[in-house]
Amino acid sequence: MGGFGDRLADAVAARGPLCPGIDPHPELLRSWGLTVDSDGLDRFSDACVAAFSGFAIVKPQVAFFESHGSAGFAVLERTIAALRAEGVLVLADAKRGDIGSTMAAYAQAWVGHSPLAADAVTASPYLGFGSLDPLFDLAASNGRGVFVLAATSNPEGASVQQARTEGRSVAQSIVDAAAALNVASGESGGVGVVVGATLSSPPDVSRLGGPVLVPGVGAQGGRPEDLRDFGGARPGQLLPAVSREILRAGPDVSSLRAAAEKIRDAVAYLA
Repeated sequence: MGGFGDRLADAVAARGPLCPGIDPHPELLRSWGLTVDSDGLDRFSDACVAAFSGFAIVKPQVAFFESHGSAGFAVLERTIAALRAEGVLVLADAKRGDIGSTMAAYAQAWVGHSPLAADAVTASPYLGFGSLDPLFDLAASNGRGVFVLAATSNPEGASVQQARTEGRSVAQSIVDAAAALNVASGESGGVGVVVGATLSSPPDVSRLGGPVLVPGVGAQGGRPEDLRDFGGARPGQLLPAVSREILRAGPDVSSLRAAAEKIRDAVAYLA
């Protein structure tokens, strides 16, 4: 297995930059006529796997599986395996972040050799960027990736992420730290960042040397056309992440696929 950055670049070049989400929210389960339990979760996820099999990367939202306990984690394990069997890269949206041995245990779960391990995972650096070192190290050794939260679109995030330190925002310092890690590793794009699509002044990602996950396109108000020159990103760097805008087209698999393909076509200029 090659490095995550190279595998992602190849997948995006072949299949486009869109990252559909699998978010089995209770309201979506009900709107699809499914039960809000592990059986409904399983049926929902199966439809998403079938619909998104032709995409480069897909992002299951871990919280909606975790809320069902061990049965939900079992569905997530099967969903990750099914997507990867279709040749789709899997980004587990777990947003893990801790210190020391606890962070090392999270790393084993999500980028190690556990049944939950995905091609990449999201992580929070707000206990200090260096607290994620066990995750970065294990991900690199296993050819997996990490997407670090830098600038999120929720209003509460700005008080921390836009605070200034040493002449730059905290969000920019996270991007710069990720860029330095990519340079030091000598690998292409193993560490990415997360930057919300609705931000009017995103951090500069032009020197990141890795991918940028951009949630918030669609239902949250971000528009595909607004991503042109977003944060100084280079071609092939941005991964617009879309969930509700696509998932509300379900439960019919062909309708889900058509909704995803429509957005993928709208962001094709980013590849």
